[in-house]
Amino acid sequence: MKHSDQVSVENEIHVNPDGPPPAKRRRVERKPRTTKYLDLKAASEQSEKDEELLEQLTSVLRKKKKIVVIAGAGISVSAGIPDFRSSTGLFATLPKEHGLKGSGKHLFDASVYKHDSTTSSFHTMVRDLSQLTRNAKPTPFHHLIASLAKEGRLLRLYTQNVDGLDTSMPPLATAVPLNTKGPWPKTIQLHGGLGKMVCSKCNEISDFDGSLFEGPEAPLCKGCEETDNVRTSHAGKRSHGIGRLRPRMVLYNEYNPDEESIANVVRADIRSKPDAVIVVGTSMKIPGVRNMVKDMCRVTRERKDGITAWINLDPEPTGVDLKNCWDLVVQGKCDDVASLVHLPRYDENVEEAVVIDDKKYEEDVRGIKLEVEIRKTTPEGSTSVKAESRDSSPNEAKPQSVETVQGMPTPSASPKVRAALPTVKPRPKQSKLAFPRTSASTTSSSTPKETKKAAQRKPRQNKKAEPKPSKATINNTFKATKASTAPSSKVPAKRDFDDLGALSPRSAMREEFSLRPRGKPTGTPVEPKEAVEVVPPSTPPQQAARPSLTGTISPTSKPRGFASLID
Repeated sequence: MKHSDQVSVENEIHVNPDGPPPAKRRRVERKPRTTKYLDLKAASEQSEKDEELLEQLTSVLRKKKKIVVIAGAGISVSAGIPDFRSSTGLFATLPKEHGLKGSGKHLFDASVYKHDSTTSSFHTMVRDLSQLTRNAKPTPFHHLIASLAKEGRLLRLYTQNVDGLDTSMPPLATAVPLNTKGPWPKTIQLHGGLGKMVCSKCNEISDFDGSLFEGPEAPLCKGCEETDNVRTSHAGKRSHGIGRLRPRMVLYNEYNPDEESIANVVRADIRSKPDAVIVVGTSMKIPGVRNMVKDMCRVTRERKDGITAWINLDPEPTGVDLKNCWDLVVQGKCDDVASLVHLPRYDENVEEAVVIDDKKYEEDVRGIKLEVEIRKTTPEGSTSVKAESRDSSPNEAKPQSVETVQGMPTPSASPKVRAALPTVKPRPKQSKLAFPRTSASTTSSSTPKETKKAAQRKPRQNKKAEPKPSKATINNTFKATKASTAPSSKVPAKRDFDDLGALSPRSAMREEFSLRPRGKPTGTPVEPKEAVEVVPPSTPPQQAARPSLTGTISPTSKPRGFASLID
């Protein structure tokens, strides 16, 4: 395939045939990061630019929420503990004190245990250094870091110091050994410390005792001695050896026992993306510390509000890996920075720190007469806000009286004006469905059973049913009536049952189902009577007992031929 054909195919793929191409996102290019320099030594010659940088530095330490501090031996110099690489540091003074050839760095190498002379010098140096740290007190910068930790704005303190001045303060306490998994303490000791000693065989950790480290031989571990004594004397087995004690500090060219845990902490802090990284009092000659600082600064500078600062008496380190790594380079003492930030100490009570000079207060404030208008919250004859009715509005409030008083006013709460409360509308009650009652419930002669039956709900009818003729019921004894919605205009006359007894059965049947009016001659017209509504009672009322008539005949069914006439 030719190059031109490949280009045309790519253009066909990227073209959207359904509509116009999507709108391009507006690219916002960030301003390039630049390094700014601030010299605290020349305080008298500071310009406006230096004041702006100083304000930026103090605001970072006062306002940032996730601060990472990487500290070296320089922050403990003011406490009387020498650093390592300066002209008055341990590397320069130890050879003269112990008669060593070369640099005093050899006393911090793992090879000191190969020779008795170097081991003895190492023990003497460790014992003297431990005594210095016990007599020293934390510096102002130590207190600044502890205040950040107490306020919850310190993400982590990575310290290379073995003096233990930082971990002696409760907010910066650490754990020995360091946990592999979180949660981790605020302070991570990168090189261990002189506060603990460890056995080289059983790895038992105990408090450091400088009196044990005398001479060229390292002290024996008491735990290993007891175990070996039980094994050889009582069990009759061979000895596995007894371990030697040594300070739990990392020397050059040896393995760090907390290496895996430190790597996990660093990865977790990088993922959390700190908003400020402060590197102070270190020369960053250790490769592991150098790589950690590079990664921390890179992640922090990727944030829009992130800032990195270098605080030291010496200029920032050079190298390709640390190029464009700093936003602010401060040359000066770290204690001066702490005094400029001026955070309250972690062990300082703010209420106790505020001291009032009564005499000065009396002269400045009490001697001045003030004329103040005081509004009474509860004037005479008025009621409190709680005593007001709920329907009262703010416009109905009475005007408050004003008095002119000379002297010191007594502070009082401003009157509370309550807004008019909304009127609560009563909820409409649910309407009751009206069901038609039977005619029997409207009568005055209804019984309690009739009212109970009338209260029962009838099934809902979708269509209005036509009135059906009700079945014939017997209202009175031996009298058949036919209930209908439209009562007939004619009511049959009352018969005399005594006359029927003398008739023959045929004549009695004819007389029973005759359509002629009874009790009237056939020639006279029948006067129409008023309509009488016949209501069949559900429960027949108690009637007087009648004598039974033996001569009457009640037809059981409609006679043949009379069905159409009766209907």
